[in-house]
Amino acid sequence: MLSYVALKRLLDVSVAVVVLVVLAVPLGVVAFIITRTLGPGGPFFRQVRPGLDERPFSVIKFRTMREAYDAAGEPLPDVDRTPPFGWFLRRHSIDELPQLINVLRGEMSLVGPRPLLLEYVERYPLEYRRRHDVLPGITGWAQINGRDFATFRQRLDMDLWYVDHRSLATDLKILWLTVTRVVFRPSIAPLDQDIAEVDDLGLHASTARATSSAATSSRRGPAEPTTDGRDEVDRGSA
Repeated sequence: MLSYVALKRLLDVSVAVVVLVVLAVPLGVVAFIITRTLGPGGPFFRQVRPGLDERPFSVIKFRTMREAYDAAGEPLPDVDRTPPFGWFLRRHSIDELPQLINVLRGEMSLVGPRPLLLEYVERYPLEYRRRHDVLPGITGWAQINGRDFATFRQRLDMDLWYVDHRSLATDLKILWLTVTRVVFRPSIAPLDQDIAEVDDLGLHASTARATSSAATSSRRGPAEPTTDGRDEVDRGSA
Protein backbone atom coordinates (compact mmCIF):
# COMPACT_ATOMS: atom_id res chain seq x y z
CA MET A 1 0.00 0.00 0.00
CA LEU A 2 1.26 3.48 -0.85
CA SER A 3 2.27 5.68 2.07
CA TYR A 4 0.54 8.98 2.86
CA VAL A 5 3.51 10.90 1.46
CA ALA A 6 3.35 8.97 -1.84
CA LEU A 7 -0.43 9.36 -2.12
CA LYS A 8 -0.19 13.07 -1.34
CA ARG A 9 2.43 13.54 -4.05
CA LEU A 10 0.30 11.59 -6.52
CA LEU A 11 -2.68 13.79 -5.68
CA ASP A 12 -0.58 16.96 -6.01
CA VAL A 13 0.80 16.09 -9.43
CA SER A 14 -2.49 14.73 -10.80
CA VAL A 15 -4.54 17.77 -9.78
CA ALA A 16 -1.85 20.26 -10.87
CA VAL A 17 -1.53 18.69 -14.34
CA VAL A 18 -5.30 18.46 -14.88
CA VAL A 19 -5.98 22.05 -13.73
CA LEU A 20 -3.13 23.52 -15.79
CA VAL A 21 -4.25 21.65 -18.92
CA VAL A 22 -7.97 22.37 -18.52
CA LEU A 23 -7.42 26.03 -17.63
CA ALA A 24 -4.54 26.67 -20.02
CA VAL A 25 -6.54 29.03 -22.25
CA PRO A 26 -8.27 30.99 -19.42
CA LEU A 27 -4.95 31.34 -17.59
CA GLY A 28 -3.37 32.59 -20.81
CA VAL A 29 -6.13 35.19 -21.11
CA VAL A 30 -5.55 36.28 -17.50
CA ALA A 31 -1.82 36.62 -18.17
CA PHE A 32 -2.55 38.73 -21.28
CA ILE A 33 -4.93 41.04 -19.40
CA ILE A 34 -2.43 41.48 -16.58
CA THR A 35 0.29 42.45 -19.04
CA ARG A 36 -1.99 44.97 -20.77
CA THR A 37 -3.55 46.51 -17.65
CA LEU A 38 -0.71 46.49 -15.11
CA GLY A 39 2.06 47.73 -17.36
CA PRO A 40 5.71 46.60 -17.51
CA GLY A 41 6.78 43.67 -15.40
CA GLY A 42 5.15 40.68 -17.04
CA PRO A 43 2.19 38.67 -15.73
CA PHE A 44 3.95 36.96 -12.82
CA PHE A 45 5.11 37.98 -9.36
CA ARG A 46 7.98 35.98 -7.85
CA GLN A 47 9.22 36.15 -4.30
CA VAL A 48 11.58 34.03 -2.22
CA ARG A 49 9.73 32.24 0.59
CA PRO A 50 10.78 29.55 3.11
CA GLY A 51 9.73 26.02 2.15
CA LEU A 52 10.27 22.54 3.54
CA ASP A 53 12.91 22.60 6.31
CA GLU A 54 13.03 26.40 5.82
CA ARG A 55 14.82 26.02 2.47
CA PRO A 56 14.18 29.13 0.31
CA PHE A 57 12.35 28.81 -3.00
CA SER A 58 10.74 31.22 -5.45
CA VAL A 59 6.96 31.26 -5.16
CA ILE A 60 5.02 32.21 -8.32
CA LYS A 61 1.79 34.21 -8.39
CA PHE A 62 -0.10 36.34 -10.88
CA ARG A 63 0.64 40.03 -10.50
CA THR A 64 -2.24 42.01 -9.05
CA MET A 65 -0.61 45.42 -8.53
CA ARG A 66 0.94 48.10 -10.72
CA GLU A 67 4.49 49.35 -10.26
CA ALA A 68 3.87 52.83 -8.81
CA TYR A 69 6.04 54.91 -6.48
CA ASP A 70 5.84 58.19 -4.59
CA ALA A 71 8.25 61.11 -4.90
CA ALA A 72 10.65 59.45 -2.45
CA GLY A 73 10.78 56.28 -4.54
CA GLU A 74 8.72 54.23 -2.10
CA PRO A 75 5.92 51.96 -3.41
CA LEU A 76 2.46 53.49 -3.10
CA PRO A 77 0.01 51.73 -0.73
CA ASP A 78 -1.46 48.47 -2.07
CA VAL A 79 -4.92 50.03 -2.33
CA ASP A 80 -3.58 52.68 -4.73
CA ARG A 81 -1.73 50.15 -6.90
CA THR A 82 -4.42 47.47 -7.24
CA PRO A 83 -6.96 48.00 -10.04
CA PRO A 84 -10.39 46.27 -10.00
CA PHE A 85 -9.09 43.37 -12.09
CA GLY A 86 -6.24 42.77 -9.67
CA TRP A 87 -8.65 42.85 -6.73
CA PHE A 88 -10.88 40.32 -8.52
CA LEU A 89 -7.91 37.96 -8.93
CA ARG A 90 -7.02 38.25 -5.25
CA ARG A 91 -10.58 37.99 -4.00
CA HIS A 92 -11.15 34.67 -5.79
CA SER A 93 -7.58 33.40 -5.21
CA ILE A 94 -6.96 33.19 -8.98
CA ASP A 95 -3.60 34.88 -8.40
CA GLU A 96 -2.48 31.74 -6.54
CA LEU A 97 -2.97 29.34 -9.49
CA PRO A 98 0.56 29.73 -10.93
CA GLN A 99 1.76 28.04 -7.74
CA LEU A 100 0.66 24.80 -9.39
CA ILE A 101 4.02 25.10 -11.14
CA ASN A 102 5.67 25.12 -7.71
CA VAL A 103 3.66 21.99 -6.91
CA LEU A 104 4.93 20.20 -10.01
CA ARG A 105 8.49 21.18 -9.08
CA GLY A 106 8.02 19.58 -5.66
CA GLU A 107 8.50 22.92 -3.87
CA MET A 108 4.89 23.11 -2.67
CA SER A 109 1.87 20.89 -2.10
CA LEU A 110 -1.78 21.58 -2.78
CA VAL A 111 -2.37 21.56 0.99
CA GLY A 112 -0.05 22.77 3.71
CA PRO A 113 0.90 25.85 5.72
CA ARG A 114 1.08 28.92 3.50
CA PRO A 115 4.63 30.06 2.70
CA LEU A 116 5.08 33.31 4.60
CA LEU A 117 7.76 35.96 4.15
CA LEU A 118 11.35 34.81 4.60
CA GLU A 119 11.97 37.54 7.17
CA TYR A 120 9.30 36.06 9.47
CA VAL A 121 11.25 32.86 10.18
CA GLU A 122 13.79 34.44 12.50
CA ARG A 123 10.97 36.14 14.42
CA TYR A 124 8.87 33.01 14.97
CA PRO A 125 8.47 31.79 18.53
CA LEU A 126 10.52 28.58 18.46
CA GLU A 127 7.54 26.20 18.57
CA TYR A 128 6.13 27.58 15.31
CA ARG A 129 9.16 26.60 13.23
CA ARG A 130 7.64 23.09 13.10
CA ARG A 131 5.31 24.42 10.40
CA HIS A 132 8.26 23.92 8.03
CA ASP A 133 8.36 20.18 8.73
CA VAL A 134 6.00 19.78 5.76
CA LEU A 135 5.80 21.30 2.28
CA PRO A 136 4.03 24.68 2.14
CA GLY A 137 0.64 24.63 0.44
CA ILE A 138 -1.50 26.65 -1.93
CA THR A 139 -4.26 26.30 0.64
CA GLY A 140 -4.35 25.10 4.21
CA TRP A 141 -6.28 24.70 7.45
CA ALA A 142 -5.82 28.38 8.31
CA GLN A 143 -7.13 29.51 4.91
CA ILE A 144 -10.50 27.83 5.44
CA ASN A 145 -10.73 28.95 9.08
CA GLY A 146 -10.46 32.71 9.22
CA ARG A 147 -8.02 33.42 6.40
CA ASP A 148 -6.93 37.09 6.51
CA PHE A 149 -9.03 37.88 9.58
CA ALA A 150 -7.30 35.39 11.89
CA THR A 151 -4.39 36.73 13.92
CA PHE A 152 -0.89 35.53 13.07
CA ARG A 153 -0.81 33.45 16.25
CA GLN A 154 -4.12 31.80 15.32
CA ARG A 155 -2.86 31.07 11.80
CA LEU A 156 0.37 29.51 13.05
CA ASP A 157 -1.52 27.50 15.66
CA MET A 158 -3.72 26.12 12.87
CA ASP A 159 -0.61 25.34 10.82
CA LEU A 160 0.74 23.26 13.70
CA TRP A 161 -2.63 21.52 14.02
CA TYR A 162 -2.32 20.50 10.37
CA VAL A 163 1.27 19.29 10.83
CA ASP A 164 0.12 17.08 13.73
CA HIS A 165 -3.10 15.80 12.10
CA ARG A 166 -2.25 15.65 8.39
CA SER A 167 -3.75 12.81 6.42
CA LEU A 168 -5.18 12.22 2.96
CA ALA A 169 -8.71 12.61 4.34
CA THR A 170 -7.76 15.95 5.92
CA ASP A 171 -6.19 17.15 2.68
CA LEU A 172 -9.29 16.24 0.66
CA LYS A 173 -11.51 18.01 3.20
CA ILE A 174 -9.38 21.17 3.00
CA LEU A 175 -9.43 21.12 -0.81
CA TRP A 176 -13.23 20.78 -0.84
CA LEU A 177 -13.72 23.57 1.69
CA THR A 178 -11.26 25.76 -0.22
CA VAL A 179 -13.49 25.59 -3.29
CA THR A 180 -16.74 26.12 -1.40
CA ARG A 181 -15.54 28.76 1.09
CA VAL A 182 -12.57 30.54 -0.45
CA VAL A 183 -13.17 30.50 -4.21
CA PHE A 184 -16.97 30.73 -4.49
CA ARG A 185 -17.69 32.60 -1.24
CA PRO A 186 -14.53 34.66 -0.73
CA SER A 187 -14.00 36.78 2.35
CA ILE A 188 -10.67 38.57 2.42
CA ALA A 189 -9.35 41.59 4.25
CA PRO A 190 -9.42 45.00 2.53
CA LEU A 191 -6.22 46.17 0.86
CA ASP A 192 -5.81 48.92 3.45
CA GLN A 193 -5.99 46.54 6.42
CA ASP A 194 -3.63 47.62 9.19
CA ILE A 195 -1.18 44.73 9.60
CA ALA A 196 -0.93 45.54 13.31
CA GLU A 197 -4.56 44.43 13.72
CA VAL A 198 -3.63 40.80 13.03
CA ASP A 199 0.13 40.63 13.68
CA ASP A 200 0.06 39.78 17.39
CA LEU A 201 3.51 38.13 17.17
CA GLY A 202 5.51 41.04 15.75
CA LEU A 203 6.47 39.11 12.59
CA HIS A 204 6.04 41.90 10.06
CA ALA A 205 8.87 44.44 9.98
CA SER A 206 6.59 47.40 10.71
CA THR A 207 4.93 45.65 13.66
CA ALA A 208 8.30 44.51 14.99
CA ARG A 209 9.58 48.10 14.84
CA ALA A 210 6.45 49.35 16.59
CA THR A 211 6.82 46.74 19.34
CA SER A 212 10.49 47.60 19.78
CA SER A 213 9.76 51.32 19.89
CA ALA A 214 7.01 50.79 22.45
CA ALA A 215 9.34 48.75 24.64
CA THR A 216 12.06 51.42 24.42
CA SER A 217 9.58 54.17 25.22
CA SER A 218 8.29 52.31 28.26
CA ARG A 219 11.86 52.11 29.62
CA ARG A 220 12.55 55.76 28.91
CA GLY A 221 9.23 57.07 30.14
CA PRO A 222 6.51 59.01 28.23
CA ALA A 223 7.67 60.19 24.82
CA GLU A 224 7.40 63.77 23.68
CA PRO A 225 4.49 64.14 21.23
CA THR A 226 5.28 65.01 17.62
CA THR A 227 4.23 68.40 16.38
CA ASP A 228 1.51 66.99 14.13
CA GLY A 229 0.41 64.16 16.43
CA ARG A 230 0.96 61.43 13.82
CA ASP A 231 2.34 57.97 14.54
CA GLU A 232 6.04 58.10 13.70
CA VAL A 233 6.23 54.39 12.90
CA ASP A 234 6.60 53.70 9.17
CA ARG A 235 4.26 50.75 8.75
CA GLY A 236 5.26 50.00 5.16
CA SER A 237 3.22 47.64 2.95
CA ALA A 238 2.04 44.17 3.88
